[in-house]
Amino acid sequence: MKSISITILFFVVLPLTGNAQVPDSLKYQSLKPREFDLMYLKTPNSLLIDVREFFEFRKKRLKGAINIPSSGNLENASDTLNKDCALFLYCSSGFRSKRAALLLSNKGFKKLYNLEGGIVAWKEEGMPVAKGRPARDSRYRAKKKT
Repeated sequence: MKSISITILFFVVLPLTGNAQVPDSLKYQSLKPREFDLMYLKTPNSLLIDVREFFEFRKKRLKGAINIPSSGNLENASDTLNKDCALFLYCSSGFRSKRAALLLSNKGFKKLYNLEGGIVAWKEEGMPVAKGRPARDSRYRAKKKT
């Protein structure tokens, strides 16, 4: 009787556990502010993405970040991003950026990093933020008429 139970365990239960979902911790890496900053600085071919809404982004943001809100634009914009690029994501508290990391992971991105605690934790660590209206990329400025 005991051998039948063990046989059932190996042939029925164990194969079912092999199809379990991949844990979120394997889809992206959450890093504390200083680790996040160091990893971003040493990783070539990377993008810093703020997934908050634009009105949040324009008040305070990490220097060099681009704004792609997770509320809808991120899914569309992800089709234009290079899947070999490392993406460093942040929001206010880390909640929206975790969801964004999961979405991007499901779209095939492999190098995903989340700022644990978001910009709130970043500021608590005394890390610098950019304030005010974001500078527009010169490629998109309207040309002056001459």
